[in-house]
Amino acid sequence: MKWTAVAAVSLALQAGLTTFAVTNAQAAADNTTYYRVYQNDKALREFKTSASAVNYAESFAYAHVEKITGRQWVWDNFPRYKVYENGVSSAGREFRTLAEAKQFASKTRFAQIRDLETAGYVSANYPNYRLYQGDKTLADWSFATLADAKKTARSYANAHIMELATNQWVWDNLSAAQETAQRASGAKYALYKDGAPLGGGTYGFLLDAIRASAGKSGVVVVNEQTGQVVHSNIPLFTVIQSGPEIASFFSIYSAIAYAKTLAGASVLQDGATWWTNKPYLSVLQGDKLLRNFNTRQSAVQFAAQYKNSFVVTADNRSIWNNASLIYLGWNGTYSTQTVLSQLGQTQGLDIDSPSWFELADASGTLTDHSDPALVESLRATGIQLTPLVSNQFDAKLTSAFLRDSAAKSAFIAKLVARLTALHVAGVNVDFEGLAGGDRSLYTAFIRSLTSAAHKAGLTVSIDLPRGDVLWDAKTAYDHTALAGIVDMIMMMAYDQHWQGGGEAGSVSELAWTEEGVRQFLTYGIPRDKLMLGIPFYVREWRVSAAGKLVDSKAILMKNIPGLVLSTGAKGSYDAVSGQVKYMYNGLDGYTHVFWAESADTTKARVEIAKKYDLAGVAAWRLGFEQPELWQQMLRQK
Repeated sequence: MKWTAVAAVSLALQAGLTTFAVTNAQAAADNTTYYRVYQNDKALREFKTSASAVNYAESFAYAHVEKITGRQWVWDNFPRYKVYENGVSSAGREFRTLAEAKQFASKTRFAQIRDLETAGYVSANYPNYRLYQGDKTLADWSFATLADAKKTARSYANAHIMELATNQWVWDNLSAAQETAQRASGAKYALYKDGAPLGGGTYGFLLDAIRASAGKSGVVVVNEQTGQVVHSNIPLFTVIQSGPEIASFFSIYSAIAYAKTLAGASVLQDGATWWTNKPYLSVLQGDKLLRNFNTRQSAVQFAAQYKNSFVVTADNRSIWNNASLIYLGWNGTYSTQTVLSQLGQTQGLDIDSPSWFELADASGTLTDHSDPALVESLRATGIQLTPLVSNQFDAKLTSAFLRDSAAKSAFIAKLVARLTALHVAGVNVDFEGLAGGDRSLYTAFIRSLTSAAHKAGLTVSIDLPRGDVLWDAKTAYDHTALAGIVDMIMMMAYDQHWQGGGEAGSVSELAWTEEGVRQFLTYGIPRDKLMLGIPFYVREWRVSAAGKLVDSKAILMKNIPGLVLSTGAKGSYDAVSGQVKYMYNGLDGYTHVFWAESADTTKARVEIAKKYDLAGVAAWRLGFEQPELWQQMLRQK
């Protein structure tokens, strides 16, 4: 079982060490990252210094840099100003400064500049006149002034100009004779409302039809020969507030003037927003809108108070989120019935890892206990499966395997093929008890396995003992190299004191756990690739009257309250471990002692993961805990 294999002395012996007298200078260099680069809300990479993080971030649009601890916002290149043209914009029309926005807008006929951090627009230029030739107009026949419209109209016969604010015919270049001729050419213009003829006659001259429609709400003029609507008496601009339309106008300026009297209002034409004072940023929790904000700072500050919240722009870009910790549970068994029983008491579990696969021999034979039915039964739950593959914790067997290229290739091929056929998310590699001399071989094996898994669309996570920087470099685990290969690393922060060890003690002191996290970070392991392994068990020690350690056994976390009650064990807080230490005199004549795992210690371990902004926690193992513990863990996510 895991707790008998992850022993510090065992690792030291594997590495060929006879003493721990290693100087600090010999310890690994500190590669702890303190700054993280995001593009929108997706983490890209981590760096030791803010300068290097910013330098990298500058290569990406919508990038920002945060100090990992506390998620302090350090830098961003988000646009402050956005240029629209009649309600339309794009990423290429976003700028950091107003000067840049104005320079771009000066090249656009009808530009509106929005300050994304304030209500309304900085400046706006809208068309006031539209030119027609008969029934037809062109996309670029909009003009700011009547003089501009007339200038273009000189090149066309049978032209007229409509004033958009009043929806009236204000100029044409037809002579009286031409007007008479059009009236005599045959009736073709008729008034319609709601798709049906309004009655009252038809017209040969378009102006007569337009005048006839004046004052008639919702009426359009239709050319019955072509079936086209050539004039509308329906206001073009609608004002909305929180969804429903509340007013409509022919004039964009009238619509804006009205919308300015309302909070969170927008002016729309054909679904495009021509003006708005609705804040650019929204904070969502799932699909629920919590609040709108004008500034990024206020939006992020507010969102940080709500778990699983997102800051989203009006363009539907999520620029920040505080997504929950990932919870993974090891099953410690391949029994489907046991796995389902374990999962039945969890809440908020994201990933489950049944012990389905094992290296059977040095030739690469794969022991397979997988169950496709379990995959299907969990598909609707949202819980991902990353089955565990182990090496029997046999150093000799694994050494021979790692030196056999054919064996490794066969093992990887069989494992990846089976994982693919099962449609699971990935695999969790738990190779323990390795010889220190196999360091490079093990790294190469993980690289080959991960490459094959990634090609098949599978993830790879790896379990590593907590260890210590003073001698990790002598073990088989090259933390820095492995971090650059796999998708996730589980730091097994337990078995600080283990079966067969020289002294009684906690399975995992809280300070020892936290120091282990800091040490793993010094290897340059990205925080979003690191999960904290936590124990759901303790070790009970027997000590003789002479103070000699006799032996120990594992006690499940869920059984501790009953043990305390049945034995009358006395507990006292141990400041060194951060746990309650219990002692009782057994009927066997020995003193029994253990350091309890409880809801409080579990909460403290989850908080350590949150403090260092890790990806999540991984529990060894499911079924050892009290079911009610998951309610607390769910709240902590």
